[in-house]
Amino acid sequence: MTTRTFRVTVRGVFDGLDADQRAELLARAPEHDVLRAAFTPEGHLSYDLAARPAFTFRFVDSGEAEEDILEAVERAEAAATAWLTERGYGFKRLKSQAEDLSQAPLGKRQKRAIAQNTP
Repeated sequence: MTTRTFRVTVRGVFDGLDADQRAELLARAPEHDVLRAAFTPEGHLSYDLAARPAFTFRFVDSGEAEEDILEAVERAEAAATAWLTERGYGFKRLKSQAEDLSQAPLGKRQKRAIAQNTP
């Protein structure tokens, strides 16, 4: 069997932050900037609290079957929830979206590379 790669995005909104929590998040904002966003196994958090209270976690996971994407979403949501809860950050409206990269359409460069390697 081949291994499938999944990208999972967990979005939500900070809720009920006190002044200290907000200051802490603002101080750490450069390391959580959307321009540094990446899909990682441990999850990467990005937000722009000065603009709005929304956040996004990006996870990469894998599985062998198409159905494994559901477990990947559950793991991502649990990891995001744990991270926020451990730090005492309130949140609401968690929504997840997942993509199986084996099902993603090929880009122009990928199509060109395949065409060049085909006899």
